[in-house]
Amino acid sequence: MDNIRMLSTLGLMGAMRSLSSAFEGVTGIHVDADFAPTLALLKRLRDGEAADLVILTREGLDEMIGEGRVVASSAADLARSYVGLAVREGQAHPDNSSEAALRKALLAARSVAYSRLGASGVYFAQLIQRWGIAAEINARATIVEQGFTAERLVSGEADLAVQQISELKQVGGIEVVGPIPLDLQTPAVFSAGLIANARHPESAGRLLRYLASREVVPVLRQSGLEP
Repeated sequence: MDNIRMLSTLGLMGAMRSLSSAFEGVTGIHVDADFAPTLALLKRLRDGEAADLVILTREGLDEMIGEGRVVASSAADLARSYVGLAVREGQAHPDNSSEAALRKALLAARSVAYSRLGASGVYFAQLIQRWGIAAEINARATIVEQGFTAERLVSGEADLAVQQISELKQVGGIEVVGPIPLDLQTPAVFSAGLIANARHPESAGRLLRYLASREVVPVLRQSGLEP
């Protein structure tokens, strides 16, 4: 039985866990999946880590294609993802319906948890910088190097968490308030491609075709992604 190694960005962790097991059930091909933020995965691939298939942000995948690490003709966009806000379960939901409301909510928070290496964290850092409130927010922010920011709501370290909605939804005991106003963000596009020196290119190609097919749409939607 083939054992495909897949490296995937954290944003697709929820969807990929159920899709990988469904694929395995039908094909008998085992998917060994490893999840980390895109920037961490780019470093690991550049350091020579072996894999068959990779899922990154579209920008990250394009970098890997440019460096000859991913087969250009295999690239497929799988899902769009928006950055959202979450609070601990049972807490009041702040108003995030407009730019002014969101700024007020962020400044009123005791601590905002966001990630350093994920696409959402890079975006959020730029947003508060642009608004001129970065120093104020960062003085009491809870910076998460890797993993799910919403876990810091459950632990009580932060009272607002910012991350891709699909990542927020991975954590129990929290409530997703909703997306940051859509006019303030460009959705992250998550894309997959075959690694140039894949050990199991045929099996990985089958998995890629399945992940890009219409039948996976309900699973993507349920996990907070848009196909």
